[in-house]
Amino acid sequence: MQTAYNGKIARINLSTGEIRVEELNMDLARKFIGGRGLGTKMLYDEGIATVDPLSEDNKLIYITGAMTGTKTPTSGRYMVVTKSPLTGMIASSNSGGVWGAKLKYAGWDAIIVEGKAKTPVYINVVDDKIEILPADEYVGMMSEEIDEKLKKVHEKCSVLNIGPAGEKLSLLAAIMNDKDRAAGRSGVGAVMGSKNLKAITATATKSSIESYDPEALQEVTKGCLKAIKENGVTGGGLPTYGTAVLVNIINNTGAFPTRNWQESYYEEADDTSGESLKDQYLVKQSFCHRCPIGCGRVINVEGKVAGGPEYEPLWAYGGNCGINDLNAINTANYWCNEYGLDAISTPCTIAAAMELYEKGLIKEEECEGVPLKWGNAEAIIEWTKRMGESEIPLARLMAQGSYRLCEYYGHPEISMSVKKQEMPAYDARAIQGIGITYATSNRGGCHVRGYLISPEILGLPQQLDRTETEGKALWTKIFQDLTAVIDSMGLCLFTSFALGAPEYAAMLNAGTGTSYTAEELLEVGERIYNIERLFNKAAGMKPEDDRLPKRLTEQPIPDGPSKGQVSQISITLPEYYKVRGWENAFPTEETLARLGL
Repeated sequence: MQTAYNGKIARINLSTGEIRVEELNMDLARKFIGGRGLGTKMLYDEGIATVDPLSEDNKLIYITGAMTGTKTPTSGRYMVVTKSPLTGMIASSNSGGVWGAKLKYAGWDAIIVEGKAKTPVYINVVDDKIEILPADEYVGMMSEEIDEKLKKVHEKCSVLNIGPAGEKLSLLAAIMNDKDRAAGRSGVGAVMGSKNLKAITATATKSSIESYDPEALQEVTKGCLKAIKENGVTGGGLPTYGTAVLVNIINNTGAFPTRNWQESYYEEADDTSGESLKDQYLVKQSFCHRCPIGCGRVINVEGKVAGGPEYEPLWAYGGNCGINDLNAINTANYWCNEYGLDAISTPCTIAAAMELYEKGLIKEEECEGVPLKWGNAEAIIEWTKRMGESEIPLARLMAQGSYRLCEYYGHPEISMSVKKQEMPAYDARAIQGIGITYATSNRGGCHVRGYLISPEILGLPQQLDRTETEGKALWTKIFQDLTAVIDSMGLCLFTSFALGAPEYAAMLNAGTGTSYTAEELLEVGERIYNIERLFNKAAGMKPEDDRLPKRLTEQPIPDGPSKGQVSQISITLPEYYKVRGWENAFPTEETLARLGL
């Protein structure tokens, strides 16, 4: 019977050159959906939790969602699942664009890459045919150039690649696709670089995916599109200003981390806002595959037309480094994409270096002519390039992330990270629920594993008091479980501003032939969250890894609209473990039995 799954996986061993076709385990697909969930289960079953992330024993799983490539809105997403060299735990990095849909159209649900090539290679996928080809001529190329070169060799392909940062094994290296889309977090690009794998091209004859019940899918899609268009965030703010619509919203709340989280309000934030970006630099919106929202920005940057910054790098290069020069931020973000660097962790590491410099821990001579001073616009551009090139000693150290940088100088507490991954642009002292998300995220400091900003700031699906702790543990669990479902379906998290579990269940059922209720689907999300936690436990995670930096729990916000607030994680974390059915950060036997784990 036809479903949205292709039922086929490619296993590629770069050490031997062997390419094997395997059947998708449909029982596991029913239990873990696809994408993030199924990819994590597969990686866990392969015994990868205990290996060195940068050894040839690690594996990379490029996996589409159950609904990737279907006619559902935002169905272009895929996941890269591996063991993270940054955190030592699970990495599952999500990206949009069109590459994921192309891989699905070519007939594959996933590609598993193992081993290590002796010399640089790339993988070429053309429908059923897969080949490993030499990539020596592409070594050292920036992301945009390799994209353009490979498209000349393979007509109508979509290109996924690493830039120089991945080749040099920076723990902040991203995997880029379609020029400026990124599987950005957790150092997945370094794993690709460690395997001597420069790129994967995907070309497909087909341009659609069949579904179990096309009429039902068409009907539910129609309703979902209407809801997305009528929602104030997905139909208004995001199309008009992109994710940068949040700059002024979060700053005016007093939750905009400034100068490496020493403050939470930036007086010049409007200079770097979505409104300013639109007025001064915007060329047009950009859309991922089958996206009705179009939150992407195409801008003028240094005489080029290129992908513009999201909210996170606008904040991280901006207020978090004490910089209000929008042109400099655009330029630094451009080089992040070109070198293939995480556009959250890279500027956050620069911000940490600025604090180390401010405190006299990084010396003038180590900066080699570009001092790491707050407000130095030249520094964010030059140090991004230096981190991508990893040539000078301090840049090599910074390319391994803020935790290792700050630990080297004897002050790991200056790193604003969880599980060694830098936190994003919402101060958990001012927004209590997002602090639980940060602390308990299975992939380290992260906001897109349970976006509590939606109810705590935007009032969706209802307005919560951001300063209150009551009920936030349960809200966090629900959002984390729903997000796991969305990531596993291959859809965009932003659809959740307008849609809920009933709509996702209806889409999945029509596409794949499942019969989930909304409640049952959330239980699948819970199963996914728990298998990630089991991976982390096997990888050596300790209960104390579920924590926030002491700055957030011990140093009240000094000024602005949220003055005096601290994170109440000591209250909310035990409540969270209780609603999850966990003890000391890990699932109990009863919880595992209930979830079939």
